[in-house]
Amino acid sequence: SWDVAFEAEPPHGASPPRSRLGPCQAQHLGWRKHAEILRKQVLKSGARIMDRITIVELLKADGKIAGAVGIAVESGEFCVLEAKATVMAAGAGGFKPPGWPIHGLTSDGDAMAYRAGAEITGKEYSDPHPTNAESPAYFGSIMRGGRPIFGQLLNAEGQPVKGRGTLFLDLEFEAHAGRAPITQRTPVGEFTRIGGAAAGMSVHKAEGIWPAGTDCSTSLPGLYAAGDALGNMQSGAVYAAIGMALSGASVTGARAGWSAAEYALQAGEAAISADTVSQLKTAVYGPLERKGGFGPRWVTQVLQNTMLPYYILYIKHGDRLQAALTLVEFLRDHLVPKLRAEDPHELRLAHETRNMVLNAEMRLRASLVRTESRGCHYREDYPRRDDENWLAWVLLKEQDGKMVTLKEPVPQEWRPDGSIPYEKRYPWRLPGEDAR
Repeated sequence: SWDVAFEAEPPHGASPPRSRLGPCQAQHLGWRKHAEILRKQVLKSGARIMDRITIVELLKADGKIAGAVGIAVESGEFCVLEAKATVMAAGAGGFKPPGWPIHGLTSDGDAMAYRAGAEITGKEYSDPHPTNAESPAYFGSIMRGGRPIFGQLLNAEGQPVKGRGTLFLDLEFEAHAGRAPITQRTPVGEFTRIGGAAAGMSVHKAEGIWPAGTDCSTSLPGLYAAGDALGNMQSGAVYAAIGMALSGASVTGARAGWSAAEYALQAGEAAISADTVSQLKTAVYGPLERKGGFGPRWVTQVLQNTMLPYYILYIKHGDRLQAALTLVEFLRDHLVPKLRAEDPHELRLAHETRNMVLNAEMRLRASLVRTESRGCHYREDYPRRDDENWLAWVLLKEQDGKMVTLKEPVPQEWRPDGSIPYEKRYPWRLPGEDAR
């Protein structure tokens, strides 16, 4: 419904006036317009655009990425896309929560790159985008005269909610302390504010494929990444500022494009075997060929029931993380191999569900191994920052069929001055931090 985000509800099927658009809606209309302009420029360059193809796996030949395979959504046709260089720009991901705006992204890029052998980073830093309970699908700024009205946040006891910076875990801390619901008091009314609207996503640009250099290359020759698909370290454990995601996507998109083009000019033709393509095709169509099994919608719901509660992804504890991981491992080993689909649309959902389960395992393992609290990663059992051991990135990689965690230390020149006392280095206190 439009009635929370706009002062007046537009006629059915009509777009609201731009002056009444919330930030999210205006941004999406702007993106659509920009996409139309960019599309014209791409076609003018002679490039070919292939719409509505779900990419399922990367093609690998001679240790290099040589393209990708996928399915046409309407026809179900199998598509083989050979390429000397491949740029992954598949966005971020989530578990399809009813909120801003990751209900349509499922970490497909991270999952494909991981299965091909790339390292993935940033999965422990949970995205804390909030929304309004009255209209959760819209990112919750209330508008008046074309400008957002944020208003005052009050907990259930009528006390102001303390803020700790840009997109932090303030709402989750209040809820965990038993002081929810949170009310947003504005000149145009009061609204119930909730966190976790993008459950399953990390902080922009902290999450994604680990880069091999500033040219947006990865550890897999022939594979480049850009935007939210690249963990380019632009953000650390918390959001830096509004607009940083768009600026980062613009820079990495340009760099990845130039670098991939240069690589393709000197790369030879990949020798992709018919057996490789045949095996991928069999795996892609597996859910469609299966007579019995589990529907992707149901498995997704089971995953959501496991991962969406605030006390798993946001207010973390080792015991709860391990319990959730046990359930996710069961989904991975017993439900995902038996996913079934009745048509091409459900086949797409089956592959998305498989990727979401993998994303859940990544988040839980990264959160378990980082035994400290930092930014949007908060551990009740480890509420202090641990600069000595954890000024480092957590990398996830497949080795011998298992997910392993690696640690990449922050360069010495990037580290804070260790002579500054902890209390001055980190003036914001996290719940339970002073008691340790």
